[in-house]
Amino acid sequence: MDILIYGATEIGYMVALRLYQEHSITLIDDLERLPDKFNNLDISFMSGSGADVDALEQANAAKSDLFISCSSLDEANIVACWTVKKIADIETICFVRTMELYRNLSSPTRNRYQTRYDIDTIIWPEQLLTQDIFRIISVPDAIDVEYFAKGRAKLFEYRIKEDSSLRDKKLMDCKFPPNVLIVGITRDNSLFIPGGSTSIQLDDKVIFMGESQALDTFAAGIFQKGNAIKTAVVIGGGSVGFMLAKKLEKSGIKVKIIERSKDRCVFLADNLNKSLVLNGDGTDLEILEGEAIGDADVTVCVTNNDEKNLLCSLLVKQLGSERIITRVGNARNAVLFDRVGIDVVVSPRDSALKELLNQVQARDVDILALVEGGQGEVLRLKLPEDFPETRIMDLKFQAKAIIGVIKRGRRIMVPHGGTVIRAGDLLKIFTMAEDAEAVKNLFVK
Repeated sequence: MDILIYGATEIGYMVALRLYQEHSITLIDDLERLPDKFNNLDISFMSGSGADVDALEQANAAKSDLFISCSSLDEANIVACWTVKKIADIETICFVRTMELYRNLSSPTRNRYQTRYDIDTIIWPEQLLTQDIFRIISVPDAIDVEYFAKGRAKLFEYRIKEDSSLRDKKLMDCKFPPNVLIVGITRDNSLFIPGGSTSIQLDDKVIFMGESQALDTFAAGIFQKGNAIKTAVVIGGGSVGFMLAKKLEKSGIKVKIIERSKDRCVFLADNLNKSLVLNGDGTDLEILEGEAIGDADVTVCVTNNDEKNLLCSLLVKQLGSERIITRVGNARNAVLFDRVGIDVVVSPRDSALKELLNQVQARDVDILALVEGGQGEVLRLKLPEDFPETRIMDLKFQAKAIIGVIKRGRRIMVPHGGTVIRAGDLLKIFTMAEDAEAVKNLFVK
């Protein structure tokens, strides 16, 4: 596929990094030369504006299959998508950063006025991030949560603590329910797919997949020692903080939200029904102590500044908070946040990347989840009509992968080696990102 990307931003880099080996990538930006980190990617570059017809023609937009607009300016992204539609009727994906633009461009009412220049897909990373954070909060102690098959299958990720009954045990010696599997382990920030002889160690982050009820029961007995979340503190009242507070309110969770801007506090107070809005700085120890922030069941730091989020998280941790979820914007900071003991690190970039990659995949292959900053993927593949009945143990994987869930009609199964897969089955497969293409090729020709 020929893909044209407008914007040498962090998102632009991550998209190019994930796609350049399988697709032909051309990047256009107003810069005279690309930042150094792009030099390791085999992509073409053209200096110019994505909203300029001449520049788009020089970038061969007419022969492109997909146009991704992810510059740092929302209005430029929108105009660029409209402009490229003048040259060719190609699929467009537009990134925006404000609630107002997202609503205007994605509202169902806009369909009354459809034109050939309409943007095909609008991605607002903050909205996707809010959904991810809410899912994680809904499962006590989990550091990642994904739902599949309309909630009938799930992925939970947990950190192994000193008192865990799984600590220092080999997988072959662990007694898991029939419908629960360990599909991945992250150790020292590196994700791998374990074998039966792999020993689970202290501070490992272990990824489980399974049938919903079985996984819920297992997790409640092994990991979820505390009660359900009843109180939450949100530091940062921007778009993510506001949307998250609304979701938490609807779930019956008591919310305190700390925001530095007085004007934004007025907005929050007017638009939230039950949340306590506090005007102040999340790094102000006096406010944190006075409002007993450390006693909340969960603290979520979602300002738009990585350094402030880190400082807020460390202060709240010193005050006794047992569960902290922290937003990170710069990918390089994610490892640092994890090393200093932040429980859950989330990124709008990762949330958006999963959504975008699904637009690029073949119709019979979806990326359901990205794990550990994109090191791992959960793929959904539908077996073609000509796929022969095959036992899982007889599959010749060219790379490590685990079939975590099979959906056959209305039935959900967690397979074992002797399980037979057949045409029409929907498979949820956990694999490493670099092996995803090999796994797809095994099932989908």
